[in-house]
Amino acid sequence: MGGLTLANLCASPNALAAHYRRFRVGERLLLSGHSHQAWPDVARDGVVEAFDDAALAVDEKWGRAEAKAERVRAGFRALLDDPGGEIALAASTHELVVRWLSALPLAAKPRLVTTDGEFHTLRRQLARLATLPNSGLTIVRVPAHPVDSLSQRLAAAIDERTAAVLTSAVFFETARIVPHLDALAAACRRRETPLLLDAYHALGVLPFSLRELGLESALVTGGGYKYLQLGEGNAFLRLPPGLDLRPAVTGWFAEFWTKTGSKSWERVDYAPGAGAFGGATYDPTSHYRAARVFDFFLEQGLSPSFLRAVSQHQIGLMARLFDALDLPETLLRRERSVPLDRLGGFLALESPRAQEFSEKLLVKGVTSDARGRYLRLGPAPYLSDLQLERAMSILGEVAHALT
Repeated sequence: MGGLTLANLCASPNALAAHYRRFRVGERLLLSGHSHQAWPDVARDGVVEAFDDAALAVDEKWGRAEAKAERVRAGFRALLDDPGGEIALAASTHELVVRWLSALPLAAKPRLVTTDGEFHTLRRQLARLATLPNSGLTIVRVPAHPVDSLSQRLAAAIDERTAAVLTSAVFFETARIVPHLDALAAACRRRETPLLLDAYHALGVLPFSLRELGLESALVTGGGYKYLQLGEGNAFLRLPPGLDLRPAVTGWFAEFWTKTGSKSWERVDYAPGAGAFGGATYDPTSHYRAARVFDFFLEQGLSPSFLRAVSQHQIGLMARLFDALDLPETLLRRERSVPLDRLGGFLALESPRAQEFSEKLLVKGVTSDARGRYLRLGPAPYLSDLQLERAMSILGEVAHALT
């Protein structure tokens, strides 16, 4: 344990910030923690280690690289409370989702049920598949809001032609946590319909135990680019127990550890479980970096429950500071009817000028971003309360300049 407490993370300087000197988190107002958190300094050690292993072992480095990949799988298993779970790794969630889609019986069941609030990984790919000539696919887009009834509405949309249901656990535009996913998972089991959950905006900012949430039958995808501080190239797909698939989009790594060892034109074999989702030759540097960061989180005691407490404090502070600005709701508004414990790791403020707000904040030294009509402000555990107060004060300055 690193001896960290909520109090010494709120203090100035933040007790964790010393581990992020290269990203200079103590000097910058980085409210982009929902998109790309800073990497701890140990991440650089992982990058150097990857280079040194390649220089030492050359093409024999892959055994060392696989050990790092297994450490990354173990990290995701721990976050999902899924010991021994089947975890496939790839550079992006898009890569893994496309392989999974290619394994579905879409000719017999040409219907996919999703929401209109999904991240572009699903939004763009499903939209394109639906427009392919003679694809025969139907994409059912259930309105993401109100989220309180979403699981029920997704379940009601399943029919005998549905190949899968795909939804986020936390929506990327609004930070809203989707409730009652256990009921949706149960409905999918009854209809023998796979359920894919996008947990990218859940892992690292709130506990996500599949066992406690009743989601052990679900497929789960996500990655380390955001709250987990793993950087690029660290995405995963978790498969439920006993699921063996044969993706049509497949790389030669999926032949590793097959029973026959067949490498032929006549027979395409697959490794069992998550091994069937193997791609091809990749850059293992991301796994070296991620392995170091997962170890760092353990050493510092940055557990999901502790990170949730930190996040809720920071979001609560930012919400109170925003409310105190007393801005016209036509300019910038917060949905005050939503309790803060139903939000993920960022504050979403609605404005027709969200992008303009983000651009002007950046000029004044505050990083943020905009998605559609939402200005997204994401804190991180290495920021002090004083930094958050300064950032929200600057937001007030920008708002008054735009009035």
